[in-house]
Amino acid sequence: MSKTKKERADRSTTTISEKDIAFEKLIQYAGVMFLISLSIFMLYYLIVDVILNTVEIEIGSMQFSFIIFTGISATLCFALSTKIKKNREIKRKIFIDWLVAEFLFCMFAIFSVAVYQW
Repeated sequence: MSKTKKERADRSTTTISEKDIAFEKLIQYAGVMFLISLSIFMLYYLIVDVILNTVEIEIGSMQFSFIIFTGISATLCFALSTKIKKNREIKRKIFIDWLVAEFLFCMFAIFSVAVYQW
């Protein structure tokens, strides 16, 4: 254990509204939904293709982009909720940066699949 004590932020001056709490929970919920959709797809692939060997599923460009998109979107949602929880004062700036990053990531994913299939 560390012998130095960390200074805690003074939370008495900041008030947390119910909208802020609902906003953080909504972002975490979105991350959980992305994670669940990714895990359902991966479990389906594991059970049907690998274990039972009944249907051979080919992982093509669309499936690969779905796996990459849902995994990274879940990660970005969890990172956003953690970052907002730590810095509530600049919540709006962080959220706008996240929207721009998510948009750029989606555009990159769409164009990379289009180039791969072309």
